[in-house]
Amino acid sequence: MKNCVSCGAQLNDDQAFCTACGAQQPAAAPAGGQIPVYAPPAPAYDPTDHTAEFDAQDISDNKPFAMLVYLASIFGVIVALLACKDSEYLKFHIRQEIKLDVCLVLAAFLCVIPFLGWLCFGVCSAIITVLKIIAFFQVCGNKSKEPAIIKSLKFLK
Repeated sequence: MKNCVSCGAQLNDDQAFCTACGAQQPAAAPAGGQIPVYAPPAPAYDPTDHTAEFDAQDISDNKPFAMLVYLASIFGVIVALLACKDSEYLKFHIRQEIKLDVCLVLAAFLCVIPFLGWLCFGVCSAIITVLKIIAFFQVCGNKSKEPAIIKSLKFLK
């Protein structure tokens, strides 16, 4: 008997998959040889990369507006909404910029706390600025990825 490498359930020596969790089991060790180390496979895709969801023509037509969204913040969002209302690519980047701006507004409430709050707000605004710069350069490279820290925020999906 052997144990599942994922959940620890007891399995027969010849089972290739766990009956409890479905995890693939490593092959049996050759006689006198070393036991192979099981490493779970890496994900086949990046769940935060949405580039493949958009049409190449849509990306090409609306790339300047997507760049403007990150450069000009709310003004860029307004211009992008007025210019291209039906572009899914542009709507994705507008949602990401709004998430960044909401985080900046929430961080501004730290200014209520003297000194320490001001310092924390400065750090938060610097981080958000760096995220906007990274997002801008990803747009330049025809990528549509969610910014690093805000990708776990579930609003504006």
